[in-house]
Amino acid sequence: MSLLDTIGSLLGKSPEGGGGQQALIAAALEFVNNQPGGLNGLIERFKEKGLGDVVTSWVSNGENQPIAPDALHSVLGSDTVANLAAKAGVQPDQVTGLLSQILPHVVNAATPEGEVPAEGKLNATTVLGALGGLSALFGNKNA
Repeated sequence: MSLLDTIGSLLGKSPEGGGGQQALIAAALEFVNNQPGGLNGLIERFKEKGLGDVVTSWVSNGENQPIAPDALHSVLGSDTVANLAAKAGVQPDQVTGLLSQILPHVVNAATPEGEVPAEGKLNATTVLGALGGLSALFGNKNA
């Protein structure tokens, strides 16, 4: 079972709303794990765009700094945004708005000790707590 399938089953995708957001969470986790360096690679992308302090706040044990959807789009790039939208079944213009709310929590949950896992891969089990909390953001009572 792929990480995408695991997350989807944990979130209990429901056809009556929330499914796009849930699929986007799963697609984002898969994206992080499949890129060179995993989470470390994503952190480097943020640093290259001048947003290293933002992503570092997500990894650390302090308060998560917010990220604007436009800034996140700049980090990810149009191709990545379009691919995530296709996988999640949402419109490309929705991706960065949703991810700007979700990604800080997911990264924070994946780094509970304030450190990126050695291999940089996000573990579905590690982020379960965040996903349970995130389901409340989307009104999903199944998670």
